[in-house]
Amino acid sequence: CRCCADGRRHSSILYNILRSEERAVSPAGQGPRRGQASRDCPCGSRRRVALRSPQVTCKAASAVLVKTLRFVQNVPCFQELPLEEQLLLVRSCWAPLLVLGLAQDQVHFETVESAEPSMLQRILTTRRQGEQPTPRGPAPGRPHHSLGGGPAHLPSAGEIQAIKGFLAKCWSLAISTKEYAYLKGTVLFNPDLPGLQCTQYIEGLQREAQQALNEHVRLIHRGDAARFAKLNVVLSLLRSINANVIAELFFRPIIGAVNMDDMLLEMLCAKL
Repeated sequence: CRCCADGRRHSSILYNILRSEERAVSPAGQGPRRGQASRDCPCGSRRRVALRSPQVTCKAASAVLVKTLRFVQNVPCFQELPLEEQLLLVRSCWAPLLVLGLAQDQVHFETVESAEPSMLQRILTTRRQGEQPTPRGPAPGRPHHSLGGGPAHLPSAGEIQAIKGFLAKCWSLAISTKEYAYLKGTVLFNPDLPGLQCTQYIEGLQREAQQALNEHVRLIHRGDAARFAKLNVVLSLLRSINANVIAELFFRPIIGAVNMDDMLLEMLCAKL
């Protein structure tokens, strides 16, 4: 981008020294990685951000998560599924269900930019990491929705914009309680997940949720023939929202490096 191009015009001695050091600590024979210019760019959607009021927002998000799992537990068809199937469904859809809950409860939040490390800090950090032994990976079979640490794990401005854009879309449609329920049912009963055994049954439940939504829209919004299509656009927007981003943004500030899969299992098996 333009600001990155302007940065290349710097000719100070310190700048050139640091640039030489940065090239020296990079793997030999490799040029800039793809997307490196975008990450170093001081503007744009890749800037890392954090919540402006984490205690207030995270408390609201936690309350929405409890309500979301309570909603799931109270769906009779969901309770008829084997526990393994229930866990697969919840682990895959908890984040989009949560964002739908945030929209339904009118949860607003603001973010602030996180301080980016300087070029010298990045060089020194890279050197220290090169001197340390390679950390061992997670134990086999462990869930993978754990929360990381450090500025590099903070959500980007672009990822936050996707969440806010989704919330704004929902609010502009003035979605009713019943419509939210049918949308959640469509998201919850996803037959395309690998590892499911009751695929046909779950596919039927998703189809029933869509049919119920369509019938409700035709009955209540007779003058808006496009409303059903608009609500399905809402569902399509959910695909751009990353579960790790939701976990990092709304839960890490208050509960730290917790494993989301473990927490979901504990909450699902509890009587909320």
